[in-house]
Parts: sequence; structure tokens; C-alpha cells
Amino acid sequence: MSSRMRLWLVAVGGAGLAALLVAACLDLPRFGGDRHPYGDRAVETSLGRHTANTVASVTFDQRAFDTLGEMSILFAAVLGSVVLLRQTRDEHRAAPEPAAVSRPVRRYALLVLPVALLTGLYVVAHGQVSPGGGFQGGVVAATALHLLYLGADYRALERVRPVAPYEAGDALAASAYLVTGLAALLAGSAFLANTLLPYGTFNTLASGGTVPLLNAAIGMEVACAVVVLLAGFLDQAVEIVDAGENGESGENGENGGSGENGDGHDASDERGK
Repeated sequence: MSSRMRLWLVAVGGAGLAALLVAACLDLPRFGGDRHPYGDRAVETSLGRHTANTVASVTFDQRAFDTLGEMSILFAAVLGSVVLLRQTRDEHRAAPEPAAVSRPVRRYALLVLPVALLTGLYVVAHGQVSPGGGFQGGVVAATALHLLYLGADYRALERVRPVAPYEAGDALAASAYLVTGLAALLAGSAFLANTLLPYGTFNTLASGGTVPLLNAAIGMEVACAVVVLLAGFLDQAVEIVDAGENGESGENGENGGSGENGDGHDASDERGK
């Protein structure tokens, strides 16, 4: 395809996109009013399905398919980081040395760690009832574990953060979200439709139908993904090139280039003989 043809395609596509954007903007509701048709419908649907948090209802019910895409982006990003930061053959993992931590920092970090962890879990569990949800609570819970790195040392963090279970948890949580959507299909409804479970009592943890399940799956996926991601970057900081192997190869190169055989005679002299 010639450059002129590519320019024409870009121009035609851009003009069509601009026309659609202008048409959509002209049909938007009036800005600044106290009523909004989309907001009214979202709130009505949320209350009709016994979900007190309208944002959670939109995220995990009315637009649950979009949330699947967001979760997939995070999953792919973590997977790519793990692949790029994986240990290569010419690297070995050095034992992390304990660092000196001042007492105020140590006390504060160890004091805040359980509070932050419980706060993250609370935000995930109450996502369909109060502000928050799986995305926010998952990040809080994952970063709370790393207060141990600030308050103690890296070895202490490793003891409570084995990477393999978190990698499995990330995959299981993403699969649980998909399985919930497929279960709705098997039940004769749309993918990820909120029709599997009863809506329960309004403003309780069991209300909202499948919203608590999807919210919990996202919370687990985000928490495990953040832990795996931070583990890759922190492990990269303690991986070093094995200088001993480079030194040995250098010595072998020097011996090989000296032109001497095993008896110490010059090989060129033997060839001359």
C-alpha cells in the first residue's frame, strides 16, 4: 500500500470518527443539572438489585464485562513484568542483607501493618455496601504486607510472602470471575448477568446477588497481582551478575591466547620445527 493510500485511509477514518464524536456530544444530557438520566438509571438498577453502593453495582453488575477487560489488562501487565524480570542464566540471586532500620520507623510500620491489612480486607468485603471495593481494597491489602519490608528487612517479607501461592491466587481469582460469568450463561441468562443468586437483604454483606462474588474475585486478583509485581521488582534489586564466572572465563581466555601448550612450549615453535 502506498503512502498516499494510507493517508487517505487515515483521513477518511478520522473524519468518520470526528462526525460520530460530534453527534454523540450534541445528544448528551444538559450539563450541570440536578438530574441525569444515566445516573438515575444506575441508581434505580442498583437499588432494585439490593446493592447499596451504586459504583459497585455499575462495576460488577451493570458493566461487569468492562471490569473483566480491566482485570485482564492488569493480569497481562503482571504476566509481562514477570517474564521480563525473570532470572537469566548469567544471574544468581544474592542473599539479601539485613538493613538498619530506625526504631521509630520499625515501630510505626509494624504497628500500622495489621491495621492496614485489616482495612484492605474490610474494604473488599464491604465493597457492595459502602464506598470502596475489590480494586481499592486489594491494593491496600497488598501494599500493607510490604510494610514489613520497611519495618524489618527483605528476608522477613519473604517469609510471609512466598510468590508461588500468590501467582496461583492471581490465576484462580481471574478464573473465578470468568466462571461466574459462564455460570450465568449455563443458567440461561447473559454472560455475567446478575441472575444466579438471590439479591438478599438490602445493605447486608450477602446482598447484591453476584456482586459480592465478583467483588471478592477482583479483590483477590488485584492483591495477588500487586504482590507478584512488587516481588519481581524487589527480587531484581538483589540479583547480581556472577563475577566469579566472568573471572574464570577471563582467565581461560588469557591462557588460551598465550600460544603455549600444556608443556609450556610455544606452539609456533613446534609448528616451525
